[in-house]
Amino acid sequence: MTAALPVLPVLLPVLGAGLSLLRLPHAVVRALSTGILTAVLVCEAALLVLADTRGPQALHVGGWPAPLGITLVADRLSALLLTVSTLVALAVLVFAIGQGTAEERPRTAALFHPAYLLLVTGVSLAFLSGDLFNLFVAFEVMLAASYVLITLDADENRTRAGMTYTIVSLTSSLLFLSLVALVYAATGTVTLAQLGPRLAELPDGLRGAFALLLLAVLGIKTAIIPMHFWLPDSYPTAPAPITAVFAALLTKVGVYALLRTQTLLFPRTDVWILLACAAIITMLVGILGAIAQDDLNRLLSFTLVSHIGFMLFGLALFDTRGLTGCILYVVHHIVVQAALFLAAGLAVRRTGTAALHRLTRRASPGVLVVLFAIPAMSLSGIPPFSGFIAKLALLRAGVAQGGPAAYALAAAALLTSLLTLYAMTRVWTSAFAARSPDHKEAAPPTPPDAPPARPRGTRLMLAAAAGMTAAGLTIAACAGPLARLGERAAEDLLHPQAYRSVVLGEGER
Repeated sequence: MTAALPVLPVLLPVLGAGLSLLRLPHAVVRALSTGILTAVLVCEAALLVLADTRGPQALHVGGWPAPLGITLVADRLSALLLTVSTLVALAVLVFAIGQGTAEERPRTAALFHPAYLLLVTGVSLAFLSGDLFNLFVAFEVMLAASYVLITLDADENRTRAGMTYTIVSLTSSLLFLSLVALVYAATGTVTLAQLGPRLAELPDGLRGAFALLLLAVLGIKTAIIPMHFWLPDSYPTAPAPITAVFAALLTKVGVYALLRTQTLLFPRTDVWILLACAAIITMLVGILGAIAQDDLNRLLSFTLVSHIGFMLFGLALFDTRGLTGCILYVVHHIVVQAALFLAAGLAVRRTGTAALHRLTRRASPGVLVVLFAIPAMSLSGIPPFSGFIAKLALLRAGVAQGGPAAYALAAAALLTSLLTLYAMTRVWTSAFAARSPDHKEAAPPTPPDAPPARPRGTRLMLAAAAGMTAAGLTIAACAGPLARLGERAAEDLLHPQAYRSVVLGEGER
């Protein structure tokens, strides 16, 4: 049974998507989707335990060994990100079900649930892929599913944003496919476990060109500045649950792909100056863009771009401390970013606007104040929340590394944290700060044809947002064990002998 665990995170959502396309009652489809993601979460938690105690777990699909067949590989890093990502996907699904129930919009279920499950399939396949081509396939599955999700019940603006997202993603995919072809032509393989030694045999110029092209391709998908322009224009236009799952997962898949490929294929022993510069620019320009926004969702989207720079910070150091901080930050950011977008979605739903100058105290009953405040403080790096722990790990790594580049990264991270706190304070004072007793508020506009909100759906939405906030607090509470797990995962990245052995079967020879 344990031998089949690596395929279940990919297989179960595909089966669920197929079943949800049948003409089933809406309640059955919702129960099916929720049950599938719950089962996937259990499988991934078991896979994480196995990967941590027994080493990387590999499955050769169809019995064909690498490099002839498709190999799915789960080590500590991929299993950890799989588990956290599916937890977030499950919570966002509950939020989406609650939103559909509250607004009485069951007609979107026929498209939403299969597309959502296919999105989870693509995310899982990306984390488990053992070769470049199937990593490309995973991105394409995510692209197809995300286009459907971003254009559900679309108006003109959302359709335009969906087309921008799709065109940029297709351009990146064409570059990625070209890279895969060039790498295969130069090395005779696309299996990640084989590529490292074979790329090392190439001339330095060609090897460097491959590294830069891969950084550019994944930089588009990760929204590294200046390749970020598509994200703030597309994410804010989607419904709240779609924006939340996109912000939490899609860019992190790109970060994971960078972590996996740069450490496995292009190992370094010192700071990568180019990536360090990209990290600094991404942190500072992204957060300055956030401060300039008046739209809540665009502000959070620019903040998302900015904090990708923290993850690049850890990767650029190319040592155990830096990669540990990067892994901690990815885990923290997946949960906290989803929590922020869900809380923002609830606030916008109550007021009918995302403009900060029009949001009022009416947007924030006591529970919603807490649901926004905790992840906002965590994102800003306020102790003792998870963001502080992850940033502290990165700063310690930068100081321990030493040198101008590492110190510049640390300084940019500190400045970005202060500016993030300022941006979150702006949101707080606009939408969540208490008003004076004599302050008069206009009731939020309600469209004349809008159905009345249903309490059960609203409770589900609040429960999902509360679950994400609680998950962020749990990460902070479990910082010690999580940091040790992250350190072991970082060691795996820097010393991939076990990964190569389980993929290529060298341990059996």
